Amino acid sequence: MVTTISSVAVVGTGYMGGGIAQSLALAGLPVTIADVSVEATEAAYTRLLAEAQQFEDEGLYDAGATETIRANLRTAGSIEEAVADADFVEEAVFESIEVKHEVLGRISAAARADAVIGSNTSTIPARVLVTAVTNPERFLTVHFSNPAPFIPGVELVLSEQTDPEVVPVVRELLARADRQGALVADVPGFVLNRLQYVLLKEAMSIAEEGIASPEDIDTVVRTTFGFRLGFFGPFAIADQAGLDVYAGGFRTFEENFGERLATPDLIKEAVDGDRKGVKNGKGLTRDYTPEQVKALVDYRNKAYSEMGRLLRAMGPAPA
Repeated sequence: MVTTISSVAVVGTGYMGGGIAQSLALAGLPVTIADVSVEATEAAYTRLLAEAQQFEDEGLYDAGATETIRANLRTAGSIEEAVADADFVEEAVFESIEVKHEVLGRISAAARADAVIGSNTSTIPARVLVTAVTNPERFLTVHFSNPAPFIPGVELVLSEQTDPEVVPVVRELLARADRQGALVADVPGFVLNRLQYVLLKEAMSIAEEGIASPEDIDTVVRTTFGFRLGFFGPFAIADQAGLDVYAGGFRTFEENFGERLATPDLIKEAVDGDRKGVKNGKGLTRDYTPEQVKALVDYRNKAYSEMGRLLRAMGPAPA
C-alpha cells in the first residue's frame, strides 16, 4: 500500500464528490474526476471552477484559489481512466449499496494494487461495502461532511479487513487540506449521524410535548451549548462544567425520565474517583495542570467572545 498520497481520483462529482475534489485540488494535490459519462464529468468540472470563483469573489476562498484549483483539477473519460494512476481514490456516488458495489468493483479492478480506496458513505457500514473491493486491506470509509469545501471534520471507518496502517496515510492527506480525521467504529450512523439524529429526535420530542416551539428550541441550541461546539466537544465541555455537576443533573433526569437518561458509567466512575474536571485538574480523559487550566479558560473566553462578534457581524440567518 502507498505510504504517501500524491495524487487523487474522485469518482462521483455531485455536491459531495465535487466539493471533495475541489478541496483536495485547492490543497495542491493533482485530482482527477470522473462521473457516469464524459458529459457529466465535463459539466461538473465547469461547475466546480465557477463555484470556486464565486467563493473567491465572496472572500470565502483566498485570492488565487480558483487558479490553484484549475491547475490541479482534471477530467477523465471514464472511471477506469481516472483511477488508473491515483494513489488514493474517493468514491462519492449515490448512497445505494448496489450502486456503490458496482462502482467500487470497477475502481478496484482498474486502480493500482497499492492504491488506497475510500468511500464517502454517510450510513453504509464499511463491512458491507468492502465486499466489492479487491485487496480489501486498502479500503476504508472516508466520510466528509456537507458542505465539503468548508467543514473540516472527516470520519474514518475501517472494516475488519482494513490494514490499520492506512489510517496515518489518509490522515496526512486530510491534514494537507486542513481537514481532521477521526477514527470511529464500523457501526450504523458512525458518530456524526448518531449524535445528530439523537439531538434531532430529542428536539422533536420536546416540541411534540409542547415544552417549546421549534423556533425557540433552535434558539436555545444555537445560543447555548451549540455556541460552544465549534471549539469544544461534549467531553471537554463536561470537564469545564464539572463532572460532579453533571452527575447531579443526571440524577434529576433519571428521576424524571427514567433509564434512557440515567447517569452514564463514565460519569459515575469519574466522580467516584474524585475526577471533577477542570475544577480539580482531573478530567474525563485527561489531567490538567494549573497552567493548562488558565490557558484553557483564557482560550475559551476569547473563543466565545470572537464567536459573538462573528454572529453579530453576520446577522441572523435568512429565513
